[in-house]
Amino acid sequence: MELRHLQHFVAVAEDQHFTRAAERLMVSQSGLSASIRALERELRAPLFVRTTRRVTLTEAGRALLAEAERILAQVRAAHEAVAAVQGVVRGTLTVGTEQCIAGVHVAGLLAAFRRRHPDVEIRLRQSGSGALAEEVAAGRLDLAFAYRTQADDDQLRSAPLAGEPMYVLCHPDHRLSGSAALTPADVACEVFVDFHPDWGPRPATDAAFAAAGVRRTVALEVNDVHTLLDLVDENLGIAVVPRHFRHKREALCALPLKGTGEVVYETVALLPPERATSPAARALMALLESGGG
Repeated sequence: MELRHLQHFVAVAEDQHFTRAAERLMVSQSGLSASIRALERELRAPLFVRTTRRVTLTEAGRALLAEAERILAQVRAAHEAVAAVQGVVRGTLTVGTEQCIAGVHVAGLLAAFRRRHPDVEIRLRQSGSGALAEEVAAGRLDLAFAYRTQADDDQLRSAPLAGEPMYVLCHPDHRLSGSAALTPADVACEVFVDFHPDWGPRPATDAAFAAAGVRRTVALEVNDVHTLLDLVDENLGIAVVPRHFRHKREALCALPLKGTGEVVYETVALLPPERATSPAARALMALLESGGG
């Protein structure tokens, strides 16, 4: 099995199209098709279902994709490790992050990293914590800044960034605005604005209410911080968010949510196992830990 066959396979799987993949790889479409056929012959299984408009993975193709991505990530890491021994950090650093993550100023950190390591190409993806964890474990991201979604295992490890309590945000005219603090039971019947379940603050809030034995209904579900704040600002509902969100819209009332423990929102840097962590990711983490970002 040749590495170029795996590279071609992953490109077709990502683009779901032979022509686009061939253009991105700068190879002929006939050469790309031949490469995929050679891989299918070796594995004795079809990897794609081909139509006139797109290609989709077969069950065998889906099984191969995760392993192919992991193998290619390890090969890239090997090249970068040799360069690092020679005193050069180069290659590509692919970082994932949630919105408004606590404990790290992502833009500032990446800017500081670029100044120190100009030969490294930086790529950034924004997504929810669950998806980010999967991307790091699969080798598609070098590291990610996210809400802690799981305990460390043999595919994923974490480094703590910050921990903070949750606050209720509401409009100044809302009936709860004069409260000193609130419990889940106090707000259970309210209209809630919240994030998609994959975004960190949502599972943190869900866990807090479940621990209190209180059910709630999310009527307004969003995928970005600004829309959440706008909806609360229009008095269309209340939101439960990490403490640092209260500074993003000073006109809103921010009330501590009690009865949920000292810390219910914990952010971390998600990394692959030590042996699989790229030199660029190590350099970024060293910069973060030194306060250089």
